[in-house]
Amino acid sequence: MNDKMTRPTTISVMQLSAVDFTIRQFLLPLMHSLRDAGYDVSFACSPSDDCAKIEAQGFRYVPNYISRAFRLGKHLKSFVATYRMLRREHVQILHVHTPIAALLSRPMAKLAHIPVVFYTVHGFYFHENMPWYKRLPHIMIEWFGARFTDYIFMVSAEDKETATRLGIMRPEKMLTIRNGVDMNHYDPARFSADDRRLLRERLGIAPAVPVIGIVGRLVREKGYYEFFHAAAAIREKYPEARFLIVGDVLPSDYDAQKQAMIDCTKEIGIDASLCWAGLVPDTAPYLSIMDVFCLPSYREGMPVSMLEAMAMELPQVATNIRGCREEVVDGETGYLIPVHDKDALASAVMRLLDDKDRAVAMGSASRQRVREMFDLEKILQMQLDVYQRFSEKLQ
Repeated sequence: MNDKMTRPTTISVMQLSAVDFTIRQFLLPLMHSLRDAGYDVSFACSPSDDCAKIEAQGFRYVPNYISRAFRLGKHLKSFVATYRMLRREHVQILHVHTPIAALLSRPMAKLAHIPVVFYTVHGFYFHENMPWYKRLPHIMIEWFGARFTDYIFMVSAEDKETATRLGIMRPEKMLTIRNGVDMNHYDPARFSADDRRLLRERLGIAPAVPVIGIVGRLVREKGYYEFFHAAAAIREKYPEARFLIVGDVLPSDYDAQKQAMIDCTKEIGIDASLCWAGLVPDTAPYLSIMDVFCLPSYREGMPVSMLEAMAMELPQVATNIRGCREEVVDGETGYLIPVHDKDALASAVMRLLDDKDRAVAMGSASRQRVREMFDLEKILQMQLDVYQRFSEKLQ
């Protein structure tokens, strides 16, 4: 971080999300950077066992239950509870995340006289493949919430363009920050041949067989069913190939598909070729044993899992949607395919398996792209600069 930054006079900041997953997966680097810059940092989300792990890193936890389900009764209770919590906490900067938490908390923040409200859009819920009658309510919700927001961080340049075009927020009150990864942590040089061999052995994967991987929650919109059907096609040409799944169902997932996915893999006869790693504390070792990374999602903001794979020098096959097409350079770092197209997914993966030199070159280009555009330190500094600008007005 910038050592010359003026340290604030203990300005209180709260990061607020519906669930702890967002805090753990996306916000901890920012929270640490804010604390190092002199801010008093707390976090609020629905209670869970993992909140204590975040608290153990030195951040005060404020329980604030917010349901992710679209149920009016529960949301009305959350409105009242959030208002009371904000009145009690007296934070000076509230930084909100995730659509439902952002909708509930921003109007309440202004009623509670919170001086500054930030919002990070981790990908608008509405997207290009959603019917207009479903898009419109979500656009209206975002427009309404923006009326109670001082500044918006966008992880996707496309979302900033969309917000400007639809009049959700004035462009000068938004900043595209993207997502970032720690290039030192996600570095293939950290893993020796023995490290990779031992992990393959533990997972029951032979040393030389190709590994095609995916990282993500076990929900339909991540494109797992297309991945499974593509795996069946790939196995016809590469019968020894293994398919590594890193992820599981979260308690907050309302579209959990694990059992249905297991049944699907048995039905199409690929269950013996799959390796279910489950939730892991660190994806880097698992990425180190993959040959190709897949992300056939229907909707994304700016997928961190793919940035991690790119930093690990993996070629990617991803759907041509917001976020993915800002990360992947088609034909240079990987391949972009249409949504729901299992045949295109299988074909692109096999192109990479067929041409190992091409795959290696794409992997190298991927890491360079992350270094240039998605470096975590640069992204954190962009946010700290905005915090500093608003902090000066509070002092």
